[in-house]
Amino acid sequence: MKTTLGSRTTAGQTKFSELYAIRPGIPLDHAFSELSALLGCIEHLMAEAEMESNLVAGSAARILSAMAKALINDMEIGFNCGD
Repeated sequence: MKTTLGSRTTAGQTKFSELYAIRPGIPLDHAFSELSALLGCIEHLMAEAEMESNLVAGSAARILSAMAKALINDMEIGFNCGD
């Protein structure tokens, strides 16, 4: 994966709430690793919310989903800036 991503980094142009934003300059291979961890947490929380009717887990999954969406959007911007 590193050979395709080269030295591309996050753009740092995407917010996922009024308070938080993706930092610029994070190598995309590291960002993909963080995205994978986020999606794993979301998957676990969604199962917890569904199986246990856990509203807190559902809310946490919603917030982390917004974070993951912002990260992937910013990674796309950073990837396309390298062309």
